[in-house]
Amino acid sequence: MIQYFLTQNDQFRVLDAPQSGCWVSMVAPNEQELTQISTRYQLDMDVLRAALDTDERSRIDTDAGYTMVLVNIPTVEEQSDKELYSTIPMSILMVHDTMITVCSEDSPVIRAFAQGKVRDFHTQMKSRFILQFLYRIDTLYLQYLRDVDKKSESVEAQLHKSTQNRELIELLKLEKSLVYFTTALRSNEAVLEKLLRTELVKKYPEDAELLEDVIVENKQAIEMANIYSGILSGMMDAFASVISNNLNIVMKVLAIITIVMAIPTMIFSAYGMNVNVAGMPFAQSPWGFPIIIGLSVALSVMVTLIFSKLKMFK
Repeated sequence: MIQYFLTQNDQFRVLDAPQSGCWVSMVAPNEQELTQISTRYQLDMDVLRAALDTDERSRIDTDAGYTMVLVNIPTVEEQSDKELYSTIPMSILMVHDTMITVCSEDSPVIRAFAQGKVRDFHTQMKSRFILQFLYRIDTLYLQYLRDVDKKSESVEAQLHKSTQNRELIELLKLEKSLVYFTTALRSNEAVLEKLLRTELVKKYPEDAELLEDVIVENKQAIEMANIYSGILSGMMDAFASVISNNLNIVMKVLAIITIVMAIPTMIFSAYGMNVNVAGMPFAQSPWGFPIIIGLSVALSVMVTLIFSKLKMFK
């Protein structure tokens, strides 16, 4: 899908066709759309396809006709009713007087700009265009990192009483997401440092503060991802032991119940044997059956009280 946007007289509007100073947004483009933009702006197809490769690393490429800033942005995938966070590449190309973004799927970052929700956004201001996108990307990373932290706290509460592996598997998915985030953020950090050192993207005085904010947000996201990853790793080790301990407690209680129930079973088994009735206590008494039942219950209760005083049920 291709959309064209232009800021004109401080009004952000959608175009039917590209114009000078516009923004071309390409989301999951097909071959026909790639060929159309490649022909119009004289771009190599491989340059446009770079962001469609999920394994592409963040970098800055420059040539006579374009400058490309490729970064990894966070995304959410639905797997078995569970959210898994990952990252995908997105490229921002400066081609003459036009800005082009390419991404393999729709993203909250792109939607925010396309819906005109970003203040002071002008399609003609190329340097600010790139910095505003990078700032939004880092903001989205921070938002998803907070979501990961909340989900881990929820799973932690369930793990206290769990004897299954479901919660541990969910923690493993969250830790996997944090690995994706950390790797992508470090790659993005290299791009930001290159932007800061070089003049590949012209830096204006009014954009200096925005660039500093982008770098600060990116560093904060890296630190948060490292902290949450360390917490999750330790939590998984600890709760693997907790689950094993919970299972041991269940098995201990079942063993105690088996011992308690074995007492009446042994008494009834003795009376059920094919032996002389005269040799069995209470066998000829009219109250023999209630007496045997009462004795079995009394012995079971006594053993239960002994185990309870020994705190074997905890």
